[in-house]
Amino acid sequence: MLGELFQVLFDGLTIGVAYVLLAAGLSVIFGVMHVINFAHGELFALGAYFALALVAPFGGAGFFLALLVAPLLVGVVGVAIERYTVRPLYGRNPLYHILLTFGLVLVINDLIYLVWGTGSTSLALPAVLSGSIDVLGLNTSVYNVFIIVFGSVVALAVWAVLEHTKYGLIIRAGSQDRQMVRNLGIDIDRYYSLVFGGGAALAAVAGIILGGYRTVSPGMGMSIIIPAFVVVVLGGLGSFRGAVVGGLLVGIIQTFLRTYVPFFEGLVIFLLMIAVLLFRPRGLFGVEFEEEGGGDLLTGTDGGILDPRTRTRLGLAVVGVLAVVPLGVGTLYSSYAVTFVIEVLIWALFALSLDFVMGYTGLVSLGHALFYGLGAYAVAIALLYVSGSAIVAIGFAIVVSAAIAWFVGYLSIRVSGVYFAMITLAFAELFYNALYRDPRGLTGGSEGQFGLSTYYGIAGMGVSLDDVALFLGPVVLTGQSLFYYIALASLVAAFLLTRRMLESPFGAVLKSIRENEQRATFLGYETTVYKRRAFVVSGALAGVAGGLFTLNAGYATPSFAYWLHSGEVIVMVILGGLGTLYGPIVGAAVFFGLEGILTDFTGRWRLVLGTIFVLFVIFLPRGLVSLPAQVAPYVMGGSGPGPDATEPTPDEPGVRGDD
Repeated sequence: MLGELFQVLFDGLTIGVAYVLLAAGLSVIFGVMHVINFAHGELFALGAYFALALVAPFGGAGFFLALLVAPLLVGVVGVAIERYTVRPLYGRNPLYHILLTFGLVLVINDLIYLVWGTGSTSLALPAVLSGSIDVLGLNTSVYNVFIIVFGSVVALAVWAVLEHTKYGLIIRAGSQDRQMVRNLGIDIDRYYSLVFGGGAALAAVAGIILGGYRTVSPGMGMSIIIPAFVVVVLGGLGSFRGAVVGGLLVGIIQTFLRTYVPFFEGLVIFLLMIAVLLFRPRGLFGVEFEEEGGGDLLTGTDGGILDPRTRTRLGLAVVGVLAVVPLGVGTLYSSYAVTFVIEVLIWALFALSLDFVMGYTGLVSLGHALFYGLGAYAVAIALLYVSGSAIVAIGFAIVVSAAIAWFVGYLSIRVSGVYFAMITLAFAELFYNALYRDPRGLTGGSEGQFGLSTYYGIAGMGVSLDDVALFLGPVVLTGQSLFYYIALASLVAAFLLTRRMLESPFGAVLKSIRENEQRATFLGYETTVYKRRAFVVSGALAGVAGGLFTLNAGYATPSFAYWLHSGEVIVMVILGGLGTLYGPIVGAAVFFGLEGILTDFTGRWRLVLGTIFVLFVIFLPRGLVSLPAQVAPYVMGGSGPGPDATEPTPDEPGVRGDD
């Protein structure tokens, strides 16, 4: 028994060392640049694939060459990312870095698929690292020992650079007080590229050694980034020592739980992450992070060049066009058009729900897929165990989603900024793991719930949409065509409801919180209460979106709550225009429209979409709804729009003079 425990501990240290290298780069990048880099996992995967390319011509003998060359190549990629994508965002709200790097996730991940294909493969190891060895009475793999020794040497080398060199001194000083370093005459901004490149190189080293331990696959980056954030949060954002302690701790805890109580593996880790964010946001060794001035979230324009009456008429015209879409089936297009638009309408409602809390309250939720998944599963469970009525099921989804949103909001809103974003991500991952590992079968576990049927009515009185047929000339509306109008009515009702709320005194307070929460507090408003209420409304609407999807599709799976969906809905909000309500609806239509067009040419549509999103974050952060106002001065004559008073200028704090 004792020997087994030591074996588990040794395996945990093996994984933990890889986590240390991965989290060290992530933590140092944040400490100096205040950039939460979601693309770090893809740089980790890129290191493994560069190693594959280098090992292929030489076999296992090329492994050591790959350990030297591949991190340098990934480091160069990291420098390019900092110079051409991250650098233009200095001076903006740090949460834009999260949005940008999520776009880079889509780009790099699809590039990996494009170059190396979809399959997984093993990284060939040299003969000297194969076989087993006795260590302290334990028979273990030589490669495990190599990972621990090599990883420890690399970590010590990084520590020595940070602690005993001039370069490290500047980095440490900059992580504590960047403005002070600038006041001393040191241009710390010039060190940013090296910091980002060095962090990327460390991620690549972790990818190579872990690729030899497991397998190399295109999804390895997305699967590792969330545990990496857990490590960074536990150890402390910006702390190298915290990355070391957190990495080893998470590696050991994960291995013990996977061996003895696998159901709790994901749950315990994320519960620990939530607890740390609530009671000690700076982690074990980190320092409290305060956002710099001049970093507001940039919202879309209030109507742009159109007056309110014209906007209202345009909105009614769009609803009218959408209302006749099912009437063209069989003559103008196939029934797939209805299926496609239903998906757009549901995701538009999901995007609108996020915009209500992010665009009008300034709360960036990285875990909003939690409420979408909750709504989907609430409907599924209601249909299976409560009633077959769609009305009862969707009502149950609203109640459950609102209740969980109140609970999550009550806890999460105690922290702000990047901490709020991370804690919502942790709650979503906790829910995702609970769904995936459900041992009792209430949610169907990893398989989900399929084959759901429903009727539209109450107390056993109602009809199935498939049993109803409305004849409009040569057109017959039945089944999904009728559900189309339910989805459209839900979106219109949600838009009108949220707009009415935002036009009320409640909405005025939300906007004041977004603009200046401290000023709203001075005026006597209890801002946490208002933010929590907004979060509840947002969660309930997201639950309706998830519930509608399940009513239409007849199934619910854990993938609904996967963190990538939270990122995708943020993409829609930013593409359309934050803080406009109608902008996210436009963003959802553009997102799925581009997907539909691009999939006709390539399966790697996320590469193009991610590139477009990155460009939007950099050059058009106010979204598509702001485009008419940006273009109008050029069309009507003149030299284009003048400086935007809300945009940061070189004279504002945190912005470099050469940007």
